[in-house]
Amino acid sequence: MAVARKSRGTRVRHLGLAGRTGTVLLAAGIGVLSPASVALPAWAQQSSVAPDAGGYYATPPRVDPSKKPNDSGKPDKTYEKKTECVQRSKLGGDQVDIKNRPWGQEYLQIEKVHQLMRGAKKSVGGGIKVAVIDTGVSAHPYFGGRVESGGDYVATPGGGKPPGLEDCDGHGTEVAGIIAANPPDASIGFRGVAPDATILSIRQSSQNYEEAEKKEEPPPASSSGPPPSSNNPGSQLPPSSQGNGAVGGAADGTAPGQDKGGRQQEQGKTAGTLTTLAQAVVRAVDQGSNVINMSVDNCRAASGSITRGEQELQAAVNYAVNRNVVVVAAAGNVGDKCPQNDQPDPKAPKTIVTPPWFSEDVLSVAAIDDTGGVAEFSVHGPWVSVAAPGTKIISLDPAEGSSSLANLTIEGGKDPGPIQGTSFAAPYVAGVAALVRQKFPELNAREVMNRIMATAQHPAAPGGRDNFVGFGVIDPIAALTAIVPSEADKAKPIQLPANLPPANDRDPAPMIVALAGTGGGLVALLVTLFVVHSVRRNRPTTTPGRKTP
Repeated sequence: MAVARKSRGTRVRHLGLAGRTGTVLLAAGIGVLSPASVALPAWAQQSSVAPDAGGYYATPPRVDPSKKPNDSGKPDKTYEKKTECVQRSKLGGDQVDIKNRPWGQEYLQIEKVHQLMRGAKKSVGGGIKVAVIDTGVSAHPYFGGRVESGGDYVATPGGGKPPGLEDCDGHGTEVAGIIAANPPDASIGFRGVAPDATILSIRQSSQNYEEAEKKEEPPPASSSGPPPSSNNPGSQLPPSSQGNGAVGGAADGTAPGQDKGGRQQEQGKTAGTLTTLAQAVVRAVDQGSNVINMSVDNCRAASGSITRGEQELQAAVNYAVNRNVVVVAAAGNVGDKCPQNDQPDPKAPKTIVTPPWFSEDVLSVAAIDDTGGVAEFSVHGPWVSVAAPGTKIISLDPAEGSSSLANLTIEGGKDPGPIQGTSFAAPYVAGVAALVRQKFPELNAREVMNRIMATAQHPAAPGGRDNFVGFGVIDPIAALTAIVPSEADKAKPIQLPANLPPANDRDPAPMIVALAGTGGGLVALLVTLFVVHSVRRNRPTTTPGRKTP
């Protein structure tokens, strides 16, 4: 027996080093192969800026209601049109009407949403007023006269138009079209999410209008030199002849000039500041809006501080929500002046975008592309609430007098490119908010916001949200039919129409990947525990070199 035990003990000691080495290699190999171990979660990585080091990074300071600005109802400065307004492009021939549905409408099942609403309410967004704070909204015929003048913080519109109903840039008209356009031709696939809603247009910014230059006193007349004239290279041309023709410098430019960073506030001398944006929010509330859409942003480096304009905007959106108005804002686009938040610790962002930063009171909307993944230009951040389609956009042609659609933009003298940006993801959410407000009038603004987030297609992340798409891509059908526990006493279930098309089954790939990763990690753990247990069980109980009696 002693010999047998000694032989067994020797054999175990021989396998001890190999067994331990094998255990480590086996666990490491399985760990590498496991999808769950591709990268550490953001919260487990080192941060270059400690969130508790002082200042405001992921979370802004508490709102100060006293900072809510008084609404002046007028521009903060004198702005002049420096670039000609958007024009319709022929693109080398007669324009062909766009008949197909945008992929975003198909992805969100907007046609089914409209059938559901007409079966329950007989209208789709009727009686709901959505304020579009943007570059103005043109009275496109597809609005059917449902655009109201809300105010103008840029300039007095030309041609006798009411304030807010001139859209020189073209951006606001496209945004409003995604919310409430309703083409009378049934063969046209494009439709707004809430095609019976009313648009309240407030023009607050423009990249085609710039701060007016101070006029210098003309020099005294002198016989020693020629009088000033338009032929003199040193004289100044009248404002109407300055600029570069149509948007982007093309004589047949179409759609808005969408710079790389999106519609940025406080950029150079162009019209649009955080102060006037805050005033516009207050104005939209006081004029009876149910929903506010802001597809305009201010992007800056995170410094741990908050500016006066940001405080005013924070107080304004808080005022709106407390007055029962849902506020929706674009999450922002990556650009030269707006770098992506790709730092290891999401709680220490290097870029701050407002109004999304104030996510306590704002639905901040990221963009996805037609693959269902987050769009590369969409700014990440802990304030992102939800996501919606933001690429290959089809919407109303914003050119003066047009009665067609647009799906391309020409800028900078370049070839036509697709219309895209978080600017166009936000109105999808604003449209859904309008429908929820119509369907559940007893819900207050915060409950509407919560319903949209609670029914979104949650990502496979802790708590069902991440910094890319927030609580996930919106699900309009679920937002209008699901029972949310926190409001069970207010929102009652409804009977769906019998002719409603079958549900569009979601892609199971994300769930399969998540389960595979979890299963791989569990297998690695069980194998490691089994091997370690086997080694310990067979470990010799004697000291090496000592004979067992």
